[in-house]
Amino acid sequence: MAVTILDQIVFYVFIIGVVAFGCSFYFKSRSTENFTKGGQSMPSWVVGMSIFAIFVSSISFLGLPGQAYESNWNPFVFSLSIPLATVLAAWVFVPLYRSLNSASAYNYLEVRFGYWARAYAAVCYLLTQIARTGSIMFLMALPMNYMLGWSIPTIILVTGICVLVYSAIGGIKAVIYTDTVMGIILIAGAVTCVAVLMFTMPEGPKQLFQIAAEHEKFSLGSFKWSWTEPTFWLILVYGTFINLQNYGVDQNYVQRYLTTSSVREARNSTLFGGLLYVPVSLLFVFIGTALFSYFTAQPELLPDGLAGDRVFPYFIIHGLPPGITGLLIASIFAAGMSTVSTSVNSSATVILTDFVNRLSPKGITEKRNMKVLYITSAILGVLGVLVGLAMMRVQGVLDAWWKLSSIFSGGMLGLFLLGFVVKKARNPQALTGVIVGILVIAWMSLSPLIPDGSGWVMFRSSLHLNLTIVFGTTAIFLVGFVLTLLAKPKTEITFQPE
Repeated sequence: MAVTILDQIVFYVFIIGVVAFGCSFYFKSRSTENFTKGGQSMPSWVVGMSIFAIFVSSISFLGLPGQAYESNWNPFVFSLSIPLATVLAAWVFVPLYRSLNSASAYNYLEVRFGYWARAYAAVCYLLTQIARTGSIMFLMALPMNYMLGWSIPTIILVTGICVLVYSAIGGIKAVIYTDTVMGIILIAGAVTCVAVLMFTMPEGPKQLFQIAAEHEKFSLGSFKWSWTEPTFWLILVYGTFINLQNYGVDQNYVQRYLTTSSVREARNSTLFGGLLYVPVSLLFVFIGTALFSYFTAQPELLPDGLAGDRVFPYFIIHGLPPGITGLLIASIFAAGMSTVSTSVNSSATVILTDFVNRLSPKGITEKRNMKVLYITSAILGVLGVLVGLAMMRVQGVLDAWWKLSSIFSGGMLGLFLLGFVVKKARNPQALTGVIVGILVIAWMSLSPLIPDGSGWVMFRSSLHLNLTIVFGTTAIFLVGFVLTLLAKPKTEITFQPE
């Protein structure tokens, strides 16, 4: 066992401290307004750190180094699309959602196209968050498996309970403030790991860069366009669409736009949180490259058969000085816990606002609302744990998460863009566009399962699954746009804030 008593103390103090800190917000979040919007009084820099923490989950902390270790810096291309989405969010999406003053990101779609559009987007969002939560819980379990020797299912269950306790009790305030603390620890952990890797190379930091350059580890991928391989351009296009969706229609982000006191404060937090992720994600891919150089120079330090997502956790346990190991494990848990708590809180908010209160408006009381939020938080946590257990059979969790997010959320952005850009679009055009988009998404995601010997093999898609959101979004928007032109409606639809 490479973990010292000091490492365990650092880790356990962190976990207990975070849960206790989150639970301390219970008495400040005993109303629907405080639970979902934080009373609209939160500091912009705190909200910004929370937006940053949404991005930096265990998927980033372990998945990005794992991919960079196996290949190159191609995963970093995803981050290059973030500045565009961040600027658009600050100047377009933030004012829009604050004018609506609804805790749900999907109220706008109902105003434009009817309740079916709101329900469709909300269901897509919930499926995406359940898949994301499960992926994160699994990646959280890997370093603990090395540290204590506990089974991965046990770790997923225990950590899931820890997160649920403070996220369900403390509401959005607990989530955002704990995000801030964990974001700071996470950055400190990543910087520390980079320093240790660079200065423990047998021949010094220069050797790290020499080995990485010889193996083309700094490459951003092929610059040729491909429909089937994750080249630079394919990842950039995918990142642009997924990040526009994140900032435009993702409840995790939209809910944070509403927690500050003004539009200006919300803009500042959005820009700060979004842009901070770019250099930090660069740290993550550099860690993967540094790990490759480190173990190439010292191959005897890496057990045979260990690769991908498991290399970084192994290094944390066996390659870092006492105390630093505990800090890095705490950083990984910080990343995972912040994202899981965010998903639980935002998903519970969606269920309350988009389904429970919308479909049964009579008898709405604070007591009933809080009861719904507590119960749905627990249910969503259990579903996340079950998906996390299923992820144990998946090779390459980051790839799996990207594919699942493309499939589940492929149509949300297209519907939003149709409503926002094509002002004269009506319900029939939007519904037709969504039907076409769902067919495209179903074809791209399910047709690769057609066996080679089948007579239907000619209908099998060879497109990369990351393009699902690209083609799904484009299909919905273009079909709705063309049908709107053909229908020639005379007036634009206007909406009133909820």
